[in-house]
Amino acid sequence: MVNWDGVYGPNGWAQKRASMVERQLRRRDIYDPRVLRAMATVPRELFVPEHLVQEAYADSALPIGEGQTISQPYMVAATCQAAGLRGGERVLEVGAGSGYQAAVLALLARDVVTIERIPELGELARDHLRAAGIRNVEVVVGDGSLGWPCRAPYDRILVAAGAPAVPQALLDQLTDGGRLIIPVGERDVQRLMVVEKLPGGRTREIEGPPCVFVPLVGEAGWRRG
Repeated sequence: MVNWDGVYGPNGWAQKRASMVERQLRRRDIYDPRVLRAMATVPRELFVPEHLVQEAYADSALPIGEGQTISQPYMVAATCQAAGLRGGERVLEVGAGSGYQAAVLALLARDVVTIERIPELGELARDHLRAAGIRNVEVVVGDGSLGWPCRAPYDRILVAAGAPAVPQALLDQLTDGGRLIIPVGERDVQRLMVVEKLPGGRTREIEGPPCVFVPLVGEAGWRRG
């Protein structure tokens, strides 16, 4: 793993994180102090491709290869804030990508399972998380639209890809009182949905802001292509 301190120096990266938190998060609607602290702590520069490292704190998603992206910092923060994490939860993340959101979640929850359908990205996420010193994240490879039932139930499930509908398999793996955060809509635009699982299997949905994620490909998502 490349040490990017040579680009800006450790203090320079810290300043970029602080500026990102102030300009991209606080000035919008990100107010959870735990989320803001986690976003100010995780070194995003470790999770982007080498040729894009100087864009690590840009207010946009960035390509990471295999047709996938590392999400915009604001969207990572908004998703984590919607999850309402307090520190003792078990979390499933669908769509590990380069491992960045899993690293943020690791500071907000007790333990995290992150599932990635592309083996090469799964290995990349493992490498990045190891380089960042993250110990409470397990990276697995599989069809994220079906979740990871062998570690269920989960207090929170966060999906980093857009789905045509809410997958029942993910709802089934939530604890009562748990929350599923998922972009739902068309391939090219979605809305960030918060789905709360109520006693008796009932659910309550809260529609959030419009967003654009890569498609959730899998048995309970979109077909490839």
